[in-house]
Amino acid sequence: MDLRGRNILVFGSGISGVSASRLLLAKGAEVILYDGNISLDAEKIKNEILEDRKGKLQVILGKLPAEIVDSLALTIMSPGVPLDIPAVNQMRAKGVPIWGETELAYVLGKGDVLAITGTNGKTTTTTLLGEIIKNYRKSVFVVGNIGNPYTDIVSKTKESSVIVAEMSSFQLESIHTFRPKVSAILNITEDHLNRHHTMEAYIAAKQNIAKNQTPADTCVLNYEDEATRNFGEKVSAEVLYFSSQRKLEKGIYLDNGSIICNITGVPEKVCHVDELKILGLHNYENVMAAAVMGLAYKVPMEIIRKTLKEFQGVEHRIEFVAEKNGVVYYNDSKGTNPDAAIRGIQAMNRPTLLIGGGYDKGSSYEEWIQAFDGKVKKLVLLGATREKIDETARKLGFTDTVLVDTFEEAVETCVKYAAPGDAVLLSPACASWGMFQNYEERGDKFKKMVLQLS
Repeated sequence: MDLRGRNILVFGSGISGVSASRLLLAKGAEVILYDGNISLDAEKIKNEILEDRKGKLQVILGKLPAEIVDSLALTIMSPGVPLDIPAVNQMRAKGVPIWGETELAYVLGKGDVLAITGTNGKTTTTTLLGEIIKNYRKSVFVVGNIGNPYTDIVSKTKESSVIVAEMSSFQLESIHTFRPKVSAILNITEDHLNRHHTMEAYIAAKQNIAKNQTPADTCVLNYEDEATRNFGEKVSAEVLYFSSQRKLEKGIYLDNGSIICNITGVPEKVCHVDELKILGLHNYENVMAAAVMGLAYKVPMEIIRKTLKEFQGVEHRIEFVAEKNGVVYYNDSKGTNPDAAIRGIQAMNRPTLLIGGGYDKGSSYEEWIQAFDGKVKKLVLLGATREKIDETARKLGFTDTVLVDTFEEAVETCVKYAAPGDAVLLSPACASWGMFQNYEERGDKFKKMVLQLS
């Protein structure tokens, strides 16, 4: 695609927007970076993008001028920007094509794409699959919602490259030709309804991952998730299911602690869960998804098996931090929605003091609280959702809650009430926005505070 001399608007000045702008400049496009936030420093953004690059770049903050819209050949959306806001509708009404950063990277990049989405488990599965592919091929890039913009690596890709991509619903709702060789939808539970408004719209965004796949491609789906199981009947690609609950005629499944793969008609043991370094049923599902995606991409079983046994998990996901005075501390800051946080509490095998709360994404917290199952000794709540969660907990008969104003106070409260043999778990069931830039910063703060305990 020849972009030279064409006016292209990049909407959003975050990591993805900066990366997309740099790629477009490298391709000779005339870039307009737009952000509605007037408090930003336009000159600083411009300098960050250009560095020592040459090219035509302007930065516009606040209101988007009509004459700019009239001049555009294409708009590239950063994932964090909703597609139904007035500025986007303005461009859509003028017939300006609207792509996501993922679509741009796919069109301009080379190599095969293996893509993963789902409400929970994306990062673990993507990281693990990335390790599998790195042990198989030389040119491998792990990108997407995992923190490394896809557009960052486009110039480095070649026909033999493999791109392992974690895809959020935000990224998938603005694709057009994006077509992975192997895709996966791990699960779909309530999340991001403040953005998508309805579960139907959220599910449709997730399902976009497979919309351009053909029978020559593979789509991996969770048989135990009703939404993904039913979607398997509509997919053009070859479907492989994974299941933690039953034997499958075709796919990968858990059977008495053994992971068994059957995609050729002959069941083959991959490994036993006791050979893995990561814990919990949800992680066994992530392992199965990554393994069968690797097999679908023709990775030899021995490479897959060896990688699974060596994999130590990902930071911020039920991560052991330290044991202090007989109390074990776990960082599950990536538990940014109730379903993810359910998995965190299910992995606990001690009386647990739980830190929850944060940004309100419009989630319901009933199932999370019901999943406590006698494990939670005290629930310490903070952030915009603290009263909402407290009210829900009390309605369900859980009254041992403490509401605090700061993150520091939350940790200090847990330290005060924890006894030897207990666990303290940061698993907020909410996003970090409003208190931290992201869940990583929140998790790092927790770990630092724990490690400083005497």
